[in-house]
Amino acid sequence: MVIRGAGSAKTEPKGALRVGVIGAGVMGSNHARVLASLPHVDLVGVVDPLPAHRARATELASCRTFATLDELVAEGIEAATIAAPTHLHHEIALACIARKIHVLVEKPIASSVEEGHEIVEAARRAGVTLMVGHVERFNPAVAAIKQALKGEDILSIAITRVGPFPPRMSNVGVVIDLAVHDIDLIRWFTESDIVEVQPQLSSAVAEREDIALLQFRTASGVLAHINTNWLTPFKARNVTVATRGKYVMGDLLTRQVTECFGFKPDGSYSMRHLPVGHDEPLRAELIAFLEAVRSGATPAVTGDEGVASLAIATRCLDASTKRAVAPATHKGPRRAAG
Repeated sequence: MVIRGAGSAKTEPKGALRVGVIGAGVMGSNHARVLASLPHVDLVGVVDPLPAHRARATELASCRTFATLDELVAEGIEAATIAAPTHLHHEIALACIARKIHVLVEKPIASSVEEGHEIVEAARRAGVTLMVGHVERFNPAVAAIKQALKGEDILSIAITRVGPFPPRMSNVGVVIDLAVHDIDLIRWFTESDIVEVQPQLSSAVAEREDIALLQFRTASGVLAHINTNWLTPFKARNVTVATRGKYVMGDLLTRQVTECFGFKPDGSYSMRHLPVGHDEPLRAELIAFLEAVRSGATPAVTGDEGVASLAIATRCLDASTKRAVAPATHKGPRRAAG
């Protein structure tokens, strides 16, 4: 059970929950936009050191902005979402937790597993809610896949997450930026830890890996692989899961989920499209976080889960570093698609 900090909501809120957003990049600005639209939420403001980012947040959410975290905290907040660059997550999360502020930290939870553990332990000691922003879990197509797998004996999972090189500069490669989403999904679908990793990484146009083919085995025996890169001229987000009784295919962008079942000896089978909701994933995620804050219930994605997925991503990078990331055979400028 989560012990409430001074001034926090205890059960059902009598008034609006006072929330702040830390970081006003693309994701943080969207946090502000959604929070500003939610009932029983008072978006106190958004923090970002860059004037251009603060202006964008004001335009999207019509809220106050601040240049420093101290300014926002001085206004009195009960909860905060942290969408600052990953290398700042540790410092910002600990500063909020020390003030008994409940936090949602965007994925990955921190720059290192050690920092992630420190955030989790600090939240546990302080008795505040800590949730990690693995927003893909709240994609209605992912929810439909998860429901379709209920009670099934999963055999294998294949996930493709590819797209053009991002216009923003990043201090991480595709494993931390993209594949960590799918590492989390594999663990969530199977409800089992990943015990074996076999990564193949390459750097074609970026300083860090921009191609990753990752293979896994879970403790329950499921084989899984992730294909991710920044070299595809269009975005694709596809999941396929084979079980002993069915084959499930999901497109996470179009939100279409299809199930094949009733396999016959002659090779025939039946097929049906599964119902998929229409919720905005980020909205569903933020609602889940705020409900956990208000009720004291375990959040949808715990700090421990966030650290576990980061640990697997780090193992992939460490394993490839020992062998050295394979360079592309041809280095040179490549026009960014999209």
